[in-house]
Amino acid sequence: MLDSASRNYQEKRDYIRMKIEAPVNIGVVADGSTYQGVCRDLSGGGMLVEMDTVLPAGTAVEVTIASSHGHNPMLNAKAEVTRVISQPESETQPCLLGMQIVEVLN
Repeated sequence: MLDSASRNYQEKRDYIRMKIEAPVNIGVVADGSTYQGVCRDLSGGGMLVEMDTVLPAGTAVEVTIASSHGHNPMLNAKAEVTRVISQPESETQPCLLGMQIVEVLN
């Protein structure tokens, strides 16, 4: 088993990140607006979502990552946008949103 000293610097986190490419639905808690995006990586503590709408840091959201097999959601959670990364070269998905998972829902 690897200890934290032997892992790469980027992986010295509480949770290891998994690279995925899964559709995600995002609902903004404050106003009920909904958006779609693509989850690019996922860990036990957060996720990186690529989407065409910028949500400001601090925005409370509810995220649902769908199963690729049409089953119940893989993940339904309350999260908070913690960082926003602009991708001006991308016309379809111009921003990346880092989100911290606050609570996993049933």
